Amino acid sequence: MSLRPSPISTTVDFDRDGVQHGYLKLPISTDESAWGAVMIPVSVIKNGEGPTALLTGGNHGDEYEGITALLKLTTTLEAAQIQGRVIIVPMMNLPAARAGKRTSGLDQGNLNRSFPGNPDGNVTEQIADYFTRYLVPLSDVVLDLHSGGRTLDIIPFAASHRLDNADQQRQALEGAIAFGAPAAMMMFELDAAKLFDTAVESQGKIFVATELGGGGTSTPQSVAITERGIHNFLVHYGVMKGELQTPEEPQTYIDMPDASCYVQSEHEGVLELTLALGEKVEAGQVIARVYDMTRCGVAPVEYHAQRDGLLVARRFPAQVKMGDTIAVIGAIVDRLDA
Repeated sequence: MSLRPSPISTTVDFDRDGVQHGYLKLPISTDESAWGAVMIPVSVIKNGEGPTALLTGGNHGDEYEGITALLKLTTTLEAAQIQGRVIIVPMMNLPAARAGKRTSGLDQGNLNRSFPGNPDGNVTEQIADYFTRYLVPLSDVVLDLHSGGRTLDIIPFAASHRLDNADQQRQALEGAIAFGAPAAMMMFELDAAKLFDTAVESQGKIFVATELGGGGTSTPQSVAITERGIHNFLVHYGVMKGELQTPEEPQTYIDMPDASCYVQSEHEGVLELTLALGEKVEAGQVIARVYDMTRCGVAPVEYHAQRDGLLVARRFPAQVKMGDTIAVIGAIVDRLDA
């Protein structure tokens, strides 16, 4: 069944040389605006022939490293600096970003669980559909900038995934390493089917994802890592002229082979983590305790690591519910093989 054209229109010309700033316009009708529109900012910087890089942030609205770095980039990137085209969307899910939430303030949709999208669906599904059918096909390489948002804190890393296409996997892994974050990772996703990642990779495009901090904020350090990484991504894939900016500290390589890397709570209460983000952990080690909030004198439930590795992510709020991921442990490896 063929899908109807996207209801989203654009105020920029993706084929025109130079620098353009405009909007992806999605018509909506709400109590506050009967004939309104979601106005998603977009920048297009083009200089002749060459590869196209799609840079995205704000897939989740409370992840600020990507939003901040990409908004800054739209004020500085000039056509003469590139060869090809850069499409920048700092806030993919603008309604979520404006609400300061992971999910949309209009329909509570989680954009990164809505792909490939639907032009006849809700606002979030319509946004996903536009990226899947219009922006991704224009692109050769895609960088999607994430962090932990309000509920997670994560060591800064860039990641790729295991793919059936060996060459596609190799090129993505090389880009993740070149990004130059403190860590590079081969990442295992718990629910990959509806991710932006999968929508891009299924079209044969090169996709690099990041996690760059968390807690619903950013720091000078996390924004600096993000800006350096964007520069390196564009240089690595031949879109920007220049040299790679090498971090001072050696990069850590991390592998996430399966779901055992994720530690999820089976209890509700107050969370006590016994080690800090970025610390090494041994299999069997107590990594967290959950205390019952309904009574005193009850021993906490202890959670143990299922593998050796590094604590790469942790729950940020101290209150935890059943099903929340409280820790993620990745295996430290000497090298990542594509």
